[in-house]
Amino acid sequence: MERRLAALEERLAQCQDQSSRHAAELRDFKNKMLPLLEVAEKEREALRTEADTISGRVDRLEREVDYLETQNPALPCVEVDEKVTGGPGAKGKGRRNEKYDMVTDCGYTISQVRSMKILKRFGGPAGLWTKDPLGPAEKIYVLDGTQNDTAFVFPRLRDFTLAMAARKASRVRVPFPWVGTGQLVYGGFLYYARRPPGGPGGGGELENTLQLIKFHLANRTVVDSSVFPAEGLIPPYGLTADTYIDLAADEEGLWAVYATREDDRHLCLAKLDPQTLDTEQQWDTPCPRENAEAAFVICGTLYVVYNTRPASRARIQCSFDASGTLTPERAALPYFPRRYGAHASLRYNPRERQLYAWDDGYQIVYKLEMRKKEEEV
Repeated sequence: MERRLAALEERLAQCQDQSSRHAAELRDFKNKMLPLLEVAEKEREALRTEADTISGRVDRLEREVDYLETQNPALPCVEVDEKVTGGPGAKGKGRRNEKYDMVTDCGYTISQVRSMKILKRFGGPAGLWTKDPLGPAEKIYVLDGTQNDTAFVFPRLRDFTLAMAARKASRVRVPFPWVGTGQLVYGGFLYYARRPPGGPGGGGELENTLQLIKFHLANRTVVDSSVFPAEGLIPPYGLTADTYIDLAADEEGLWAVYATREDDRHLCLAKLDPQTLDTEQQWDTPCPRENAEAAFVICGTLYVVYNTRPASRARIQCSFDASGTLTPERAALPYFPRRYGAHASLRYNPRERQLYAWDDGYQIVYKLEMRKKEEEV
């Protein structure tokens, strides 16, 4: 027992020596690292200060750029060619391009995009979310994807912002899938474009046509349908290839933005009858298709939003007033708030004077600041 106790004491002494040596090494390592950590902390603070300084400079630079853009607006997007000057290629348009007679006293135009609020991320990169400007003020409609047949309806905005939002929504299934992100909820009806058999991309006699559907959301029935009276339809937005007809609503009613092969460089605008889907008037606008990503209508004026590929900061770069009141020189061409993304859809709500945007799967609300059309920029 004495020999065993002596061996055990010897082992304990060795362990104590090793522990003392390790403690000394750890103490030395700590003494070496403390100055390095202090230096790293100082460098991190310096980098944070520099980043804050750079951020402040960028903000100030963007404010200066916005001010310069306001003081020196871009030239109106009007291309002078034979179609504009009436040269050899000019053709008579008949009832097209006549001035629109306003049915309301709405005389406002955009002054600037005042603020932006990102609600959440829901669904895929392309889709549409909106309110019915003539229906319940709280109800939210979400249409995810460019070829789908099921819409989500949320009773209020708060339900849509929840983490498990889809559980709070009712689902409305339409009989025919929609095409693109040009749908519209207006007066209790869902208006959307359907690709009939043989429609764009399908071959056949209806290769270049689309069918407009008027769907009653409460009864869940198709109330009316009509073939859109334009031949050779092509996507109106160069950066949104899946949309062929973009429907819009404003204080004046229902509109459609489209483009045809007859003039594949510019957008066309049509005023529709929401009751019968008949086309009341049509206009050839000077707004280019190239780099366009979305558009909306306010008080009879079409505003086209442009971007780049890859996506950068979006800007309203062209406007067209169907009534002729707002001239290109008086139109403001504001940037959207700082966010580098791509708008798959933009829906204007005339009751709230807000834009509901779908930006790469994010649902965003833009608040607009208005001014009279006759006022100078």
